Amino acid sequence: MKKLSFFVYLNLAVSIAFCFLSLSFHLDISLAAFPLAAVFTVALAYVVCVLLLKKDKIKLLNTVRRLYQYQPFVYLTAFVLQRAGKKGSSYEVDLAAVIVWIAVAVTSLVILHYLNEKRVYTLKKEWEKEHKATPVVKFHGAKRVVFEALEWIDALVQAIYDIVLINIFLFQLYEIPSESMVPEFLVKDRVAVFKTLSGPKFPLSDVGLPYVRKYDRGDIVVLRNPHYKNDRKSEVKTFVSSFVYMATLTLVKMNKDENGELKADPLVKRLVGLPGEQLMMMDGSLYARTKDSAQFTKVTDDEKWAAWDLNTLPANEKKKIEWIPLTSAEVQDTLDIEAERRSLDLQSAALECDDLVRRFKQYAKGGTASADDVKNLFTAEDMYVYDLIKNNSERTIKLLTAAGGAEWFETFMNSWKKNLLKYSSYQEKDGVLTGDGLVGGDLYTDSNFRLDVMAKLIFGRMVVRNAELIASQGAQTQTADDEILAQKAKKLTYYILRLDQRNMPIFPANDSNGEACYIPENCYFMMGDNRYNSTDMRHSYEQKLVSLTPYDEDAVLYPSNMAPQFVSRSLVLGKASYRFWPLDRAGVPGKGMKK
Repeated sequence: MKKLSFFVYLNLAVSIAFCFLSLSFHLDISLAAFPLAAVFTVALAYVVCVLLLKKDKIKLLNTVRRLYQYQPFVYLTAFVLQRAGKKGSSYEVDLAAVIVWIAVAVTSLVILHYLNEKRVYTLKKEWEKEHKATPVVKFHGAKRVVFEALEWIDALVQAIYDIVLINIFLFQLYEIPSESMVPEFLVKDRVAVFKTLSGPKFPLSDVGLPYVRKYDRGDIVVLRNPHYKNDRKSEVKTFVSSFVYMATLTLVKMNKDENGELKADPLVKRLVGLPGEQLMMMDGSLYARTKDSAQFTKVTDDEKWAAWDLNTLPANEKKKIEWIPLTSAEVQDTLDIEAERRSLDLQSAALECDDLVRRFKQYAKGGTASADDVKNLFTAEDMYVYDLIKNNSERTIKLLTAAGGAEWFETFMNSWKKNLLKYSSYQEKDGVLTGDGLVGGDLYTDSNFRLDVMAKLIFGRMVVRNAELIASQGAQTQTADDEILAQKAKKLTYYILRLDQRNMPIFPANDSNGEACYIPENCYFMMGDNRYNSTDMRHSYEQKLVSLTPYDEDAVLYPSNMAPQFVSRSLVLGKASYRFWPLDRAGVPGKGMKK
């Protein structure tokens, strides 16, 4: 009996300490934390210390057990409430509250051990006598229904809190919401993520278990989406929705953004970039370099999981995929455009631009105009590569008839030549990228510059051909060569539109002095396997028209959401360790990687 009394009063002491740590002086929801903890503590103290220990009312044993079972959950709720306010609490207060909460949880478990039905009546002779003399009460009719209902509610509430604690500190189940990780994961696949080694934290605080796990390239991880706000209000909303999500075993999702759309949070992505690396993606291949190696070297492992052509998958897998971004023909078009870009002779391109300008001037009838009128002939948005190519006929007519049309065409076709030096072509040997005199100093910038030149050449050829047809007044007709030109224009346009999925600039970007920067310690870079259908750490959620290259003041524009970012270890919830649904695809992710 002395041991029970000791732990009861020890539990009471740490409970009182927790109450004081729950005090808040802010006029918001955090004010509710102290009353909740205090009222529960007073009720617990009265029922246990007064009615049970002093007055021996053993009829209340079930009530006492329930109180101690709920105690950690009630205090956890108070812990969350206090931190759900506008300002939260300091790390020191959070740490103290967590330590006290653990003490409460441990002492309550010890007390429940002593209050177990098999040993509680051996603690005191009076309790044993009264227990034997007290008949078991059995409910009937409506009372029995109410009693059973309360028992089910009690079991459900405790189960929910147990699930939440398990999900926070041990493992959690997730449902795959999109096809960004095809073919590794399909929509509605369910995976188990083990969290204990990944430094899980108490809700709305930075206090928790230490980070033990070190992640490797190729690990599939679940992470908080860094694209969303990380302020206290959003964190509270995320926790509440996560609580419901965990309590319903992933069935109910209510974490929505300001537009009422379900948030893509958390994300499931592949870890491809490690601390100390600088990355670049060219023609679908990932490259990396470190402080110890100045050259970008191909990350060959990335080719095992990067999915660029879903058409090559087995038929039984393809039929489960909702959307295949590119056909086999479009995949080949992509490779053809890249090959043409790499072999582009800029000196020859410059000569062709001169020839196109000369030929166009033969047909232009609009006369000259002031420099401002020439510049304003088309808006910046008119340089959107899709509209530029698609509306080439209308642009041709305007250039032929408007004052300054020929001057605009000459400026547009030749503006890129201001930076023309003796540029080398793309070079790659044994996975190492090299090249002297590249535009911008790196292959990504150089390749975009070349794409800009290619787009101008295509547009120039189409405009001159349109001018020839118009001038012939029907004497000439469309030829097979014209169709070939149109198809090349279409292929190039769609390649540029998909550019942000195919390539990525140097990341982290070099500093203002041109010195390489690297992914910081305890940070990582992630992408989805299905690269053409993954908005990941390469991208933002906002798209805007940007110049294809900063080395041409009249460059064509393309829609871009390129905004690469690394992810702090603190946002990584854990490693996707096992796919448990559907049963026919159950297993450890990654085992089926292509070789």
